[in-house]
Amino acid sequence: MATLLHISASPRGEGSESLAIARTFLDRYASSHPGSTVETFDLWDGTLPEFGVAAATAKMAVFGGDAPPTGSAVAAWEAARSTFARFAAADKYLFSVPMWNAGVPYILKQFIDVISQPGMVFGFDPEQGYSGLLAGKKVAVIYTSAVYGDGRGKAFGLDFQRPFFDGWLRWAGIHDIAEIEFRPNLVTADAKLLRDAAHEKAALIANTF
Repeated sequence: MATLLHISASPRGEGSESLAIARTFLDRYASSHPGSTVETFDLWDGTLPEFGVAAATAKMAVFGGDAPPTGSAVAAWEAARSTFARFAAADKYLFSVPMWNAGVPYILKQFIDVISQPGMVFGFDPEQGYSGLLAGKKVAVIYTSAVYGDGRGKAFGLDFQRPFFDGWLRWAGIHDIAEIEFRPNLVTADAKLLRDAAHEKAALIANTF
């Protein structure tokens, strides 16, 4: 049976709208896919390695076809490989992605930087450019924002959240993508209606995911 990995980018626990919608999705998925494995990777749990000087040195050594990483770069590279292996072991993914300052939480960008390695997430040809290596994976993404919403005008913010994350998924070779959004302006009365709609859509997608 397939393994579904929920990757959570929200640190807000019970106060998180994206995690609440994720719980609806996961509950319905578990009931409609008996025997399937569901796992969670909380990006805030302290297990995500940093991607600093040593890791960048290792990446460029591998990318450039130089000698294998040495010294402190060895441990950094193994940490990145281990994180990617945890990710790649799943067949399907649910990402809960709140909007932070018009973009994604920095912890999600860190996750992307850690696993986006040559020979893992992407290949590269000097003439043809990048090629994504994650074809065949299936993804559902929950996008939430408290103020920004389509058609609200620039005074309510801009969206660098969905374009960035959707672009990364497609660059990595993933094109089977389902989206669930909850983007109310929380000072208006439509929040409950939009919240209910988001939960209903999450359950509907989970049924056949």
